[in-house]
Amino acid sequence: MKRVLVPLAPGFEEIEALTVVDILRRAGAEVTLAGTVTGPVEGRSRVRVIPDTFMENIVELDFDMVVLPGGAAGTENLKKDRRVKEILERLHNRGRFITAICAAPAVLSAIGLTGGRTVTCHPSVRHELKDELVTDERVVVDGKIITSLGPGSAMEFAFKLVETLFGREKVKEVNHGVLAKL
Repeated sequence: MKRVLVPLAPGFEEIEALTVVDILRRAGAEVTLAGTVTGPVEGRSRVRVIPDTFMENIVELDFDMVVLPGGAAGTENLKKDRRVKEILERLHNRGRFITAICAAPAVLSAIGLTGGRTVTCHPSVRHELKDELVTDERVVVDGKIITSLGPGSAMEFAFKLVETLFGREKVKEVNHGVLAKL
């Protein structure tokens, strides 16, 4: 079974986080929502989500992929969390997939994981990515780094993650019930 970590920090973008979790779980991935704070985590639109666990419980666990949802405040909170940085660096060094959408590629850039790579991100954080080639594409794959533009590209991003972990046939199988325009 493929294991995916989605860290949730206060101010996360709900569309990005929950779309990815839903589509990956439909594909058969074991997705863990880990809160950076205890209790429910409130998103940018004040939707409160109860995470599966908290960051301190998963710091040493291994995952096949990490997905960082965006949201301006959520991204800033992810940047400040040393546990997020430690997990990203460890899994990157192990050759796992590191993914981010919207403002969250700025987290990867701040840690130094995307220097010299092609990425996409929300226009509001483009200025923060100085060592990357930033494009306006909706979803970008550069090696083991996958990035996406914003809330409007969340479904495409989620299906690219499914394709990456499970293959194109699984995308077709999941989308048979979802009916996304891919």
